[in-house]
Amino acid sequence: MSGGTVHSPADVVGALADVLTWAGLGGAAVLGILCAIVALADGTWLPVRAVVEAVGDGHVVRWIDADGGVNEAPLSAHDHARAGGRDMVDVFYRRGWRNRMRLTRRSPLVQLLLRLAIGCAAVGLLALVGSWALLLATG
Repeated sequence: MSGGTVHSPADVVGALADVLTWAGLGGAAVLGILCAIVALADGTWLPVRAVVEAVGDGHVVRWIDADGGVNEAPLSAHDHARAGGRDMVDVFYRRGWRNRMRLTRRSPLVQLLLRLAIGCAAVGLLALVGSWALLLATG
């Protein structure tokens, strides 16, 4: 038999809760900062109503931006299906750029980083509450 210290299950759970608290809240902070940097680099996307037109074997969308410029961008088959095959669709165009559009205000990467940051924060907060509850329960 080794001469090691025997820890109670409450000590093990408390240590695990502390690790999850630090990892969750630290991960949320890092992912939140990364999300903010990516969102700033992504730029400003403004909403506009666009016309969908069939050209050749695909589709394009055309819209007029805030400066009065006419823009055109190809619409992938996936985006055309997401738009429901309508003649008019709400899109977002990048301010200061020509012929750039997408169907969502935020980029998928920003959305992913935001969801991961929220998930990490939730894990960290739940572990913190659990750690405090265990501390109060065991005295």
